[in-house]
Amino acid sequence: MTIKQAMVLAAGLGTRMRPITDTIPKPLVKIAGKPMIDYTLDALVQAGVERAVVNVHHHADQMEAHLRSYRGLEILISDERDALRNNGGGLVKGLKLLSRDPVFVMNADLFWIGEKPGIPTNLERLAGFYDDRRMDMAMLCVELERTTGHNGKNDFSMADDGRLTRYRDNPYNGVVYAGAFAMKPSFLDDAPDNAFNINIYFDKAIAKSRLYGTMLDGHWLTVGTPEAVGEAEETIRNFRAFA
Repeated sequence: MTIKQAMVLAAGLGTRMRPITDTIPKPLVKIAGKPMIDYTLDALVQAGVERAVVNVHHHADQMEAHLRSYRGLEILISDERDALRNNGGGLVKGLKLLSRDPVFVMNADLFWIGEKPGIPTNLERLAGFYDDRRMDMAMLCVELERTTGHNGKNDFSMADDGRLTRYRDNPYNGVVYAGAFAMKPSFLDDAPDNAFNINIYFDKAIAKSRLYGTMLDGHWLTVGTPEAVGEAEETIRNFRAFA
């Protein structure tokens, strides 16, 4: 399967990143000289995505100005200045700007480095793995030891065929959710219009044995606090040194 559209969740307040985020939205905080959201957008471009919706709220004017200057794909704005809708409600609102075809959903503040050149990218492999006949959602996942900035806990257990269950319910072969999944927008047709957490739909897919995952190539980073910026940049420097 080829996926040509995406939703990037970028409207959060970034409260744990204060005081940096007092004056700049978290997705525009630079890591190794590059705004975090550009790692996400670049990954979408490399995977052949042509159109992406990005939701905005905190310092929305700065976000819109940056996104207007980004080249490589068409970017549509889902404006949440009036009220935050959490990741689920923001996704439902943003999907209305896209077609009913399968879509990538990504976070603007989670990214990866170290993909091997000459082979399909992580998102291309995720699109190829996603099978809507068997799956409601297909996630990128990563081993805990290949993460930087994470809380040290596994999110899911992965079966041999990629089927996912909550790690807390069935603790074996643990993996971390890497902040990207593929789905059909129709999976959220019964979702509320108000704010809600997308984890509700992860659990709905699990209940039907239709949540699956495939493993990330490379190293995954999350930057949640000002102190974590240096840790992330050191990881990137180390990867570049051995590339």
